[in-house]
Amino acid sequence: MQALLTRAAYERIAARLPSTAPDLEVVVAEPDGSLTKDGQTFEPDQLAAEVWWLTVDAFGKRGAGYFDRLAKAPQARWVQTAFAGVENPMFKPLAREGLAVTNSSAQAPAIAEYVTIHAMSLLHPIAAQATHQAARQWTPVSFREVGQTRWLVLGFGHIGQEIARRAKAFGAHVEAVRRSASAEGLADSVSTLADLPSRLPEADVVVLACALNDETRDIADQRFFSAMKPGAILVNIGRGGLVDEDALRAGLDADRPAHAVLDVFKTEPLPAYAWFWDHPKVRVTPHASNRGELTAARGDELFLDNLGRYVRGEPLRNLTKPADIGVG
Repeated sequence: MQALLTRAAYERIAARLPSTAPDLEVVVAEPDGSLTKDGQTFEPDQLAAEVWWLTVDAFGKRGAGYFDRLAKAPQARWVQTAFAGVENPMFKPLAREGLAVTNSSAQAPAIAEYVTIHAMSLLHPIAAQATHQAARQWTPVSFREVGQTRWLVLGFGHIGQEIARRAKAFGAHVEAVRRSASAEGLADSVSTLADLPSRLPEADVVVLACALNDETRDIADQRFFSAMKPGAILVNIGRGGLVDEDALRAGLDADRPAHAVLDVFKTEPLPAYAWFWDHPKVRVTPHASNRGELTAARGDELFLDNLGRYVRGEPLRNLTKPADIGVG
């Protein structure tokens, strides 16, 4: 069995590969585009890898054609991606018969922390308290407790579930919006996209954590914002295409939502002229909610665990559906 790993990925896990897959032949994709095996040049026409690991360094200049090789590799049987979502059209070549694709849950804890910390910092009157401090005013400020709030999480995969764990630890009521009725025991209630008009008016925090597809594109539109509770908080860590950006600006003017925390946008990098940057009710981050210091280590552990499962013929974790690949 042969695998193709990028140099950076290989160096991180090389010491653990023999115990996980002792018979695995590892070919390394070097940053200059060449291939090596055991430190020696490996001829491209000998490449027959069935195991591939799409780490972040497999793209761009560092990737040196890694993804192009994968897209044309008839021997490929399993691909582990470093991404939570695979709906980007670039992944369409992976939606083919005989190729198993598993996505990543490694970033879920980091993204969940991002969501809960931003939301809670807006629920708590930190800005008002800072204003009083700057003015040397001994003025107590009452605040609404997190346990009084209701969170509506659109998309209840790994990320949505991790958000629920954190919010519920503070006593918040969490409602999941997803395709199926199951909520993995983490949500207090479950609804569907069709239920949004009746669910949005009750939510204090609305989190977009769903995939982008024909059903969810621009789901946060004028009707969506009009249905939100005045003073509510919107957090988008899903995809920029989930939000009608003009409708969001109008919604902010109407205090529906009162604040928007945005990590993703329709155009990335976000242009310097974009209105989001200096809007007083918007927090902008550069698609970085996943950049927890432990994310990479969790990704390595996930690949190794799935690699062990693959060589033993056991079910893989985080297996995606071909119909969900490259549809965004």
